[in-house]
Amino acid sequence: MSEPAVELTIASSVRARIDDFLTAHLDELIAFRRQLHAHPELAGREIETTEAIVNRLVVADLAPHILPSGTGLVCDLSSPDIATDGTAEGADDVPTIALRADIDALAMMDESDAVYSSTIPGIAHACGHDAHATITLGAGLLLQELLAAEGAPVGRVRLIFEPAEESLPGGAVEIIAEGSLDGVGAIYGLHCDPKIDVGRIGVTAGPITSAADLVEIILTGPGGHTARPELTVDLVSLTARVALEVPQLVNDMIGHVPAKLTFGSVRAGDAANVIPTQSRLFGTLRTQDHQVWEDAPELIEKALATVVDDTEATWTLNHTRGVPPVVNDAEATQFLRDVIVSELGPDAVLTAGQSWGGDTFAWYLENVPGSYIRLGTHDPANGESHLDLHAADFDIDERAIAVGVRALAATAYTWLVDNQRS
Repeated sequence: MSEPAVELTIASSVRARIDDFLTAHLDELIAFRRQLHAHPELAGREIETTEAIVNRLVVADLAPHILPSGTGLVCDLSSPDIATDGTAEGADDVPTIALRADIDALAMMDESDAVYSSTIPGIAHACGHDAHATITLGAGLLLQELLAAEGAPVGRVRLIFEPAEESLPGGAVEIIAEGSLDGVGAIYGLHCDPKIDVGRIGVTAGPITSAADLVEIILTGPGGHTARPELTVDLVSLTARVALEVPQLVNDMIGHVPAKLTFGSVRAGDAANVIPTQSRLFGTLRTQDHQVWEDAPELIEKALATVVDDTEATWTLNHTRGVPPVVNDAEATQFLRDVIVSELGPDAVLTAGQSWGGDTFAWYLENVPGSYIRLGTHDPANGESHLDLHAADFDIDERAIAVGVRALAATAYTWLVDNQRS
């Protein structure tokens, strides 16, 4: 691998402080992550999660701000001569970098055998948000110490703990509306990746996730008796055609890049001898292309018209915008890659492929340059265990916490050094 494009090695004294912090606080961070893992909360209901993060930041003499919705928070930390409320002279143009974590869990059972498995039936941290929150918290506490040391750069780090990432359009919309990206020059975040071994980080410029929308299609017909389907619209058969043919028609119209219109729920009728008057299909539309995401509602409408309009049925499309693809800024990603290589070595970095999953980090990158990385969380000694997100037995190799803290903290600190005002 080639050498970093620019010299981004932090001072040995700073690296020693990072080592000392992790030695002193890693056990605490692991315990904090396990507390969140055992007490997961669904999107928009992250009351105890928010409180736990707030309490730890307050202990560190920081002033977190809970979002108006009641869950999620934003917290600034900065050089001693810069007030965290932005009132210090010249604070408005202080270099500011943001680190983001998400904090909500999923509506599913935790079937792992960990001693810290979920204590809440039907809710589980099976996407790693407990680790994201812990790592960002740890990076923030570490950066507070680094910025207070002699010779530290002047600047501000904004910690964003986003609620409701698993819902659409996600808590990022509220955070942006609150002005939490104002003055931010770059934003970075990470996501657990159980397909990457612990100690390694996936980095990619350009698209790294896909757009994700919710789609509901309602079909309506005259109904009738199953003995005489030829006298009415066989709505169940038509529903099956829509489920099979509409996704293919959408892809045929796109041509150059695939989309995934997939239905997860189909509802039609209640009686064996009655042709229903209405059916519903619920699914998601995913695409790795931003323009296709913008055009998706029109494409689905055209496909529906092709399949349904020659029948006596009618259709309604309810298309709920979700998130665009996460598109990592090339310059910000190269900067991040160089820092990680400098701090963790060239073997720690690999190129991450684009995922079909969606992530609300996309909304931040629509406004501010930055990059989203894949943090390896797989223990190679576990073989094929825990190799996918949203799996009932999902867990992480907790050594990844130290790797994530070091990567985020070193990136933020180096960015501040590199962006000092002249």
